[in-house]
Amino acid sequence: MPLMKMETSAKVPAEKKEKLILSLSRILADVTGKPEAYTMVTLAETTASMGGKLSSAAFADVRGIGGLNQKVNEGISKQVADLLKAELNIAPENIYLTFTEVATTNWGWKGGTFG
Repeated sequence: MPLMKMETSAKVPAEKKEKLILSLSRILADVTGKPEAYTMVTLAETTASMGGKLSSAAFADVRGIGGLNQKVNEGISKQVADLLKAELNIAPENIYLTFTEVATTNWGWKGGTFG
């Protein structure tokens, strides 16, 4: 229950995938204040263009139940940009994130919903 679906056109070596996913999970938990036990991160490689040019880029769709707001979203955006620059050499201007609050009745888990 926060969820980050990350897509990137940067090559992610196998030995970096686990570290990157776990780092993104920690960012979500730390910045949202939600228990990491409920945090999910997915990572997919894709082809992307930015500004009409094929380049290393990333898109993250962040969803949560409560806790997303301007301050939190800016914190996630900053920490994700810093991490992707350091780990995958993706320029911060080539990273987009979206943030969506989901009603508890619209988030399924364990055969039911949170609401």
